[in-house]
Amino acid sequence: MAADGGQSKVLVNGVMMAGNSLEALDAVVWEGLETGHPMDPVEVIPQTLRQLALAGAEATEEDCYPLYSLVTREGCETPSAAAVALPFVVALAADPAMGARVPLVELLVALQAPALAGEDWTGARALLADPEPTVRRAAIPLAGGVQRLLERWRAETDPAVRLPLLLALGEAVSGETGVGGTGGVVDDARAVLAQMLEVDDPVLWVAAVHASAELDRDLPVRRMDRLIAVFSDPALRPRFEEVWFTPAVEGPWTREDLVRSTAWQLAHDPDAELRFAVRLVETADRTGDTALCREALDVAWRLLTERRSVETALLPLAGALLTSPDAAVRLRVANILAVLGPAAAPYADRLAELLDDDGADDYLDGTVGEIARWALTRIGDPRALPGLIEQLRAQEEEQGRGYCLADPRRPDVTDVLVPLRAHADVLLPEIQEAIRQGGARGGATREFLVVLEAWGEDALPALPDLLPLLADTWTSVYVLRILQALGPVAASAAPALRTCEVLDYPGNHELVASVATHIGGDRAAVLRLVGDAVMTAEEPLYGPIGALADFGAQAAPYADRVRSVMENGTHWQRLNAAATLWSITGQAEPTMRVLEEFVLPIADGGDGFGNFRKALKALIRMGEISSAIRAALLTVQRSDRRLGAEGGYPMIDHDRELRALVEQALAGQGPS
Repeated sequence: MAADGGQSKVLVNGVMMAGNSLEALDAVVWEGLETGHPMDPVEVIPQTLRQLALAGAEATEEDCYPLYSLVTREGCETPSAAAVALPFVVALAADPAMGARVPLVELLVALQAPALAGEDWTGARALLADPEPTVRRAAIPLAGGVQRLLERWRAETDPAVRLPLLLALGEAVSGETGVGGTGGVVDDARAVLAQMLEVDDPVLWVAAVHASAELDRDLPVRRMDRLIAVFSDPALRPRFEEVWFTPAVEGPWTREDLVRSTAWQLAHDPDAELRFAVRLVETADRTGDTALCREALDVAWRLLTERRSVETALLPLAGALLTSPDAAVRLRVANILAVLGPAAAPYADRLAELLDDDGADDYLDGTVGEIARWALTRIGDPRALPGLIEQLRAQEEEQGRGYCLADPRRPDVTDVLVPLRAHADVLLPEIQEAIRQGGARGGATREFLVVLEAWGEDALPALPDLLPLLADTWTSVYVLRILQALGPVAASAAPALRTCEVLDYPGNHELVASVATHIGGDRAAVLRLVGDAVMTAEEPLYGPIGALADFGAQAAPYADRVRSVMENGTHWQRLNAAATLWSITGQAEPTMRVLEEFVLPIADGGDGFGNFRKALKALIRMGEISSAIRAALLTVQRSDRRLGAEGGYPMIDHDRELRALVEQALAGQGPS
């Protein structure tokens, strides 16, 4: 579609118009047509097409963005303006003088939809043979099947187009095979894939493995030795970036990208996937290939967060790499050792030597020294304690901190300090000083308050520093929870409650009253307060039902209300009420049947781990389990998957916590 006329033809309202294509654009009646979103007026479409034609060689990708309102949104009908605009977009993309040809081809790819299948795509598919290699590569998804891809494969000579063609051919053959397609061009395409598995070009060979993996998922396992050899050859590293492109992905794939992608192709064979990562790490360490070592360690980290069995293989590997000259490698292995906890004790001395190591990675959170200190806390090594509170406070007060939840990163303050309750005598004075210095609005103050709540009576010496925080709505609720956890030993705080400031929310005011009653030591008054709140609460919260469990049979007057919530409440409330009902009645049924609802799905791969934790704790208190629950817990016990869904180190921590609860439930032990 040329602005100076004469070179292009556009089909408009069934009539082929030549000459000045802007005239063809003017001939379209756009009124009554729609885009994919009511906020995008259809008038923008001809305006954008006109601007692109006039801009010519100066047109940019950004100039094309308004046309994406023509793309069919998931679950929606194809915009009526899309069919009308299609020939103009094709004409612009085919114009050799257009500066935004590749973005326009990518737009054509995005425009494909069943509702447009009857339109004329001939000009779009002709772009597969365009003189410009980048246009040909972007047009690959427009091929529409194995036959055109095979034709282009036989004609294509540019390595940076042949490789994505091969990948697309493998995907198309896999799709045809999945619906029973065999014979003819499908068999010919299979023959091409088989032939490429024997080529000398190592990068094209890797592409052939990737292209064939959907047809033969064990192929990467059988070819692992050569895959490792190719990825470990430093001379081949730049070659990947020269030729490995895929449509709709900006820029080339790096060797490291392909390591990650290849590992995913091995995911169906966990042992092979782990061997792949470990061997790459070992090879990279020998050759000093730090980029490869980092990427392979990233694969290893992902596997560690997914499967328990990975721990044994990674422990010695990570320990040996603590002395790596590359800071990014040291950071990764320090994270691995940190999550392994006490098992990393043999490397405690090496970790202690890294406490002042400020090495880092541009894409990961934290320094080597910070993670080494965390690792020592998990081992139980006291060398981690000096400077720990200062480090955590600085972490929380840091501006602009960002990280990916699944990646190695600095742990949350609570995850570091709550397990260190045994060291409260050393750490508490430093926490108090940090709270005094930071005040109610300090960046770390609220995190430290959560720790003190978990420490219970070990936090009592901090009480004088906590009471002033009741006067600030930023911290008052946190302090109230600490007082509630302390109970009567915090009776001296009663006068300070009169100065408590909370946000004007009914639950907050109820909490103040509840804390005052709790620290007063009148157990009967507390029961009345909790019971009244349960009886008067409305759906869907039903009040503090779980708090009634602390009173056992004394809460019998509220049993009918608890039973009603169990029978009519939502999942969480039903579970909470069932556990409380047993505490009141001492009868296993109907509580046991409700608990089964939250335990049995985990054995079948469910991910309701929060409710699973609550159910396990209830079973431990009960001291008995049903045969169905026992069978489910034994299945969970044998499983290799992590019992968590958060990603990163919390997934490992939660897995260990839940597995410890499973052990207790199976043993019929009481609460720890």
